[in-house]
Amino acid sequence: MAQKRKNDGKLAESSSCKKQKTKGKANFIFSALLSFITNNNFLLKLGKKNPPSIDHLDVDDSITVQFPEEILANILSRLPVQSLVRFKCVSKFWTTLISDPYFTKKHLNRAKNDHDSQKLLIYQWGPKDSTFSLYCCPLSPVQQVKDVQKLKLDSPSTLKPRSCLIHCCYNGLAIIEIHAKYRAKILLWNPSIRESIVLPPLGCPGDGRSRFGLGYDSSSGEYKIIHMHQNLEGPNYPNEILALKDGSWRSIDEHPRANRCWFYASDSLPFIHAAFHWIQVSRNYFVVISFNISNEVYGEIPLSEEILSLKAGPDTVGVSVLEGMLCVHSNLFFTGNGTFKVWVLKEYGVKESWMPLLTIVKDTPYVYAAPRHRFADGEVLFWCLNIETRGHTFRTVSRPFRSWPRWVTRGHTFSMVSRPFRSWPRCDTIQGGHAFTESLISPKSLTY
Repeated sequence: MAQKRKNDGKLAESSSCKKQKTKGKANFIFSALLSFITNNNFLLKLGKKNPPSIDHLDVDDSITVQFPEEILANILSRLPVQSLVRFKCVSKFWTTLISDPYFTKKHLNRAKNDHDSQKLLIYQWGPKDSTFSLYCCPLSPVQQVKDVQKLKLDSPSTLKPRSCLIHCCYNGLAIIEIHAKYRAKILLWNPSIRESIVLPPLGCPGDGRSRFGLGYDSSSGEYKIIHMHQNLEGPNYPNEILALKDGSWRSIDEHPRANRCWFYASDSLPFIHAAFHWIQVSRNYFVVISFNISNEVYGEIPLSEEILSLKAGPDTVGVSVLEGMLCVHSNLFFTGNGTFKVWVLKEYGVKESWMPLLTIVKDTPYVYAAPRHRFADGEVLFWCLNIETRGHTFRTVSRPFRSWPRWVTRGHTFSMVSRPFRSWPRCDTIQGGHAFTESLISPKSLTY
């Protein structure tokens, strides 16, 4: 039975909810076991496979429990990040185990398939104090979203943010840009463990139209960041890449045809199949360009005839990732037919595998909408721009073919007559954000 979301953020219980509750009970049982062990002075010595003799089990004395390391790691890898951060205080060994790169990767691979580990990182403008705030909102279908203010995060920088922008997220890490009165910083931040590093200064300054991408190079075992410029007018800035272990940005070769990069419909460079992706346009023809993170070779992703029939322009088509698949979306204001569409590439690189995922028709106040996340019940979360209020917000649509809500203007007040496209979460001043999977990856550990 599909989950059904209420307008107030509450959710109806279903079989999937019961499964999540069962999983919660398992976590509770493990926590209780941990409490029992620590309160009775158990000393965990790992790596020995023989169980302790019953003659040695004396709760009044210190007891040695021979506990295989692989079993402990398997249990811990199923727990949420916040619990694991707390469990680091159990012992030095636990700290070492939980911080180990192999365990971190094992935990991340499980988290990617865990609904409770999916979050939405939000930056929000506060009109009262004219500063930005950051929030981490759960995307789990069994977690209620009522008051975003209770999910507020501490800023990763000592700067008081007068301006804030989350460029992209990948594997629990976020690239975030913070501006104060006379200073600015770009950071690599893990909001789940509250750890960040300041990235080296850009070789070429961002101009508000450049885009970032973050990915993992499995061939070298390091994370890399790419910074691309549109270069539509003015100085022609070179594109650049940063390998975190190198510690400095370096220029990369341009695409062989050096076509224009149009990023208006995409606010990041999505990373999938070991490559970054974006739209390039030339003479009313557009194509999805890929840039391999390992060998730094450009490629092209073939598009379907339906997608290619769209009118080429800077705001027409954008790219993103949904459920591990490359996604292309059109913005209805520029297509000329009042329709917003989303396609997904079922088989990477195969032109015939482009499939329509969602079509939204009829009147709407939104000129821009980018998919951010797809829930287990098929509902899709979008980041939208309202042409009338010039404000960004998050909305959800649940059916494959759905009309947008009709809005009635009464002076400066806008009210929805119907609500098929719902506010999520309930907040009127949201500026933007990205979906991400919680992880234990330490940004500091990626620089050496």
